[in-house]
Amino acid sequence: MKEQLRADLTTAMKARDELRTATLRMVLSAVSAEEVAGKEARELSDDDVQGVLRREAKKRREAAEAFGNAGRTGQAARELAEGEVLAGYLPAQLDDADLAAIVADAVTSTGASGMQDMGRVMGAATGVVAGRADGGRVAAEVRRQLG
Repeated sequence: MKEQLRADLTTAMKARDELRTATLRMVLSAVSAEEVAGKEARELSDDDVQGVLRREAKKRREAAEAFGNAGRTGQAARELAEGEVLAGYLPAQLDDADLAAIVADAVTSTGASGMQDMGRVMGAATGVVAGRADGGRVAAEVRRQLG
């Protein structure tokens, strides 16, 4: 995965694609920082790199929302565009129907009966979702089905 990002960065630089170049540099920098974080340096697996990509994409969504609320539409559009570049490297997001089915299965398998069981349902559902849906979406669906 990291090699793919590097190769795509080179391609973007050659094509003089400023947005893609800046975004890929940013994510590769975040990957490098993650590799040296902690007590000893390590090589990130593809799953770890996917985690960094998800985290960076979430930062872009949150920043775009903050800029939009502050009336800075140009900066918000830039953040959204960077998020779109990152989304190309992430697995496809689950649609609402699939997410609802996964949460329903989690409710059934945990025997949940109300909001007091939300933690158990979230644990079961999050394991199945595995990065294909934002945690906020999962939590909202769990609340909807338990409430």
